[in-house]
Amino acid sequence: MAEYERSRTMPAQPEQVFDQAANVGRLDAWLPDALHVDPGEPPAVTVHEDRSGQDMAALLRSEPEQMRLEWGTREQGSYTGWLQVAGIGSGVSEVTVHLSFFDKGHDPGEQAVCDALDGSLRRLEEQVRLRVDNAGG
Repeated sequence: MAEYERSRTMPAQPEQVFDQAANVGRLDAWLPDALHVDPGEPPAVTVHEDRSGQDMAALLRSEPEQMRLEWGTREQGSYTGWLQVAGIGSGVSEVTVHLSFFDKGHDPGEQAVCDALDGSLRRLEEQVRLRVDNAGG
């Protein structure tokens, strides 16, 4: 099993960050470019992975009171992950994303995963900034 975790601080209230991250219709705006989520009957979703060309049945659960998202594959049990938002004071939040790969064949490797997580967190921050800036102006 391989596990990866990355964090990033964002200049926004945790509720604003979580609302942006948990918006199922806007997941493609911050997820890795190679992943696309098609919402089904919640919590069921289908994830298309460009790298393999496969569609995978997955689950996506949102826990707003805990500011946490959890996801994973349904039938295969290949991977799971979570995103946690925490307020760290003065209108700043920390977002942590954690991935666990149970199937070696599904793990793209440490460098690829860390690059994807860093890119996703950067894009999420951009989306949050746009939302906060538009709400304020």
